[in-house]
Amino acid sequence: MAGCQFLYAAEKPNIVFILVDDMGWGDMTLKKGGMAANSGRKTPRIHTPRLAEIAEGGVQLLRHYTAAPVCAPARASLFSGVHQGHAEVIRNNSFDSALENSHTLASVLREAGYATALIGKWGIGGGNESGGTPESAAAWPTKRGFDYFFGYHNHLAGHRHYPKEEHAYDPDTGMNAIWDGNEMITPNLDNCYSTDLFTARSKKWITDHVRKQPDKPFFMALTLIAPHARLGIPSTAYPKGGGLNGGVQWIGKPGKMINTATGAWDSYIDPRYANSRKLEQYAQETFGNNASRALESARRHATMITRVDDAVGDIIQLLKDLRIDKNTFLVFTSDNGPHDEPGAVPWRQNHPAVAQNPAFFRSYGRMDGIKRDLLEGGLRVPCLVYAPGMIKKGSISDFPCQFHDWMATFADLAGVPKPMRCDGVSLLPTLRGQKNLQKDGVVYSEYFFGGGIAQYMDYAPNKQGRKRGEQQMIVFRSDDGRYLKALRTAIGSDQDPFEIYDVQKDPQETTNLADQMPQVQQQLQTAVLYNRRAYDYVRDPQAGRRNNGCGGSRLYDMALVPAQEGLNTAPGLQMRRLMVQTPWVPEFDTIPGAEKAAATVVPEPASVELPAGSVTEFHGFLRIPNDGNHWHFYLTLDKVPGTRAYMKMHNFQLVDADANYIPGTTATESSAANTEERIDEKSGRRGIPLKAGLHEIRLTVVQGADAPGKLRLEWNRGPVGGQQTPRVNIPADAYSY
Repeated sequence: MAGCQFLYAAEKPNIVFILVDDMGWGDMTLKKGGMAANSGRKTPRIHTPRLAEIAEGGVQLLRHYTAAPVCAPARASLFSGVHQGHAEVIRNNSFDSALENSHTLASVLREAGYATALIGKWGIGGGNESGGTPESAAAWPTKRGFDYFFGYHNHLAGHRHYPKEEHAYDPDTGMNAIWDGNEMITPNLDNCYSTDLFTARSKKWITDHVRKQPDKPFFMALTLIAPHARLGIPSTAYPKGGGLNGGVQWIGKPGKMINTATGAWDSYIDPRYANSRKLEQYAQETFGNNASRALESARRHATMITRVDDAVGDIIQLLKDLRIDKNTFLVFTSDNGPHDEPGAVPWRQNHPAVAQNPAFFRSYGRMDGIKRDLLEGGLRVPCLVYAPGMIKKGSISDFPCQFHDWMATFADLAGVPKPMRCDGVSLLPTLRGQKNLQKDGVVYSEYFFGGGIAQYMDYAPNKQGRKRGEQQMIVFRSDDGRYLKALRTAIGSDQDPFEIYDVQKDPQETTNLADQMPQVQQQLQTAVLYNRRAYDYVRDPQAGRRNNGCGGSRLYDMALVPAQEGLNTAPGLQMRRLMVQTPWVPEFDTIPGAEKAAATVVPEPASVELPAGSVTEFHGFLRIPNDGNHWHFYLTLDKVPGTRAYMKMHNFQLVDADANYIPGTTATESSAANTEERIDEKSGRRGIPLKAGLHEIRLTVVQGADAPGKLRLEWNRGPVGGQQTPRVNIPADAYSY
């Protein structure tokens, strides 16, 4: 990275990212702000005093969206920094697929000088479906940028809150595998409740790192599995205090790995819920004959949430005890909205909890929707940021943001440019109270799940009888400055109209504004095609149970991307350049000094010699001569070590020659380069569906430090009349700016 003005290690804050599983805004009780229910009925509340303290001392992001309303795609987009319109592998419900081999939160921060650790649930590592080992899993966490991994690799094993005691769900190991590095340690984990286990191990890892490498910043992702699934509860009360000498503690002895491995497993209900006459009365009044079951599930759910609250407070205290709280940036959020899934441990006789009912505490808050809905309650997740001295204390933001923004934000914190592949924008201006400096990002999601939307007593009438099916949403800024949400469900074609909601004023999405804005429909149909693309969606039939495919083709995949109209252009492309080396293809404007780079005009990219040790950006338009469903693009760079490139059309990925690119080879628009266990000859080679006319392009090239070089750009439009069209150089007269 010589030549680039990156931050010194001492200036880089530590980063702790806490991700919980299936928690809604209504599951938190905050003193102000939040999105908890304010409906007519007296909804009971869950005790979360430590999260309330974090909210008071930090920032609440009230319009923070997950990437998808279910676990695996949400986590894949979070860690890869792209929204679901650019997810090459993990889409819809493709659990345990291998996250594509590209930049991740961990690899970006490790390159920036951070120690990296993942503690908790992964579930996007590949290998056998609902299994995987360090040897068989293509995307084991340590193969995706993490120095250390402790936890569940398999997502179904990660439904079990007691890895040793609960029925096993891992075909490779025969038990609910908890991995400590490459060692499977489940036999040692007697009576270890997941929230306590992962919190204790996190505290141990942070403490060891700070004592051994105090000058090296760290990034730790703590991915708790509560409050998801099985409604598993602790075996004992949370230990008093927190930090170095209190709270949960890692002991590390087989049979006694943590200090809460006592009592009867799955037995402890927090006294605030076990002995609450108010809860009992509410259950009777609200659920009638089902009151007993609803109450038991609610007591368990609330206990799990409060246990998470205890854990977060414990970690905050540790940061204070280690005197690193003023130099640590902590994010707390959830992978999607609240669930309604089975709560019983089915192999335990007469287990009282049947299923979690998100209506009991109105876990979805002031919104409608739960897990697997693109309604606000399924996508809009709790998000608190705590970073004393680095952000505006006690502030509440309504700026729309999404999971992929964290890669851009963490790169900004670490003083490195954002990878061009990343769909996000840095949220630091918003977090610092500098709204005038905040750039708009892309908030976009697409997801398929069959069946109807769940119905609850306090949902708005327009949710009744509604189907899920193919769902799509995008946030856009109206002419009057409002950030509005456009939504389609049960999509039948790419021409289906969008509903439009002002979710700032109407979080329940009760009033569809589409009839008031008829001119926006065509703009929205164009916007979604400009911000996402289709991939190859390959599955390997030889892989047995292995679920490694790109599941999730869409009805609008082959819709022709419209050209841009009404433009007056001149021949050539604009070019900017900086003499700097970066570890990935950066978004040019995030490189230090980019604002001073002068723009010149060049006839075409292939005519330009790229100086050794440079980053060059070409920007303008490409004229597509004919309508076509299968336009193919080919990018070849000279064989100079470290040379790489990335090309966008509009705002979607066109050619990725960045991570894992081998200089001297040809990269195409296919996604296959970053997927594991693919079949090259069966990649589908869909190509890009394009309307004739002008399409915006941006190409950035990192030239290796050893020698100058050049590039070659080619295209063909796919088969015409049953005959394959030739692959040829893109002519100079196709470029304009």
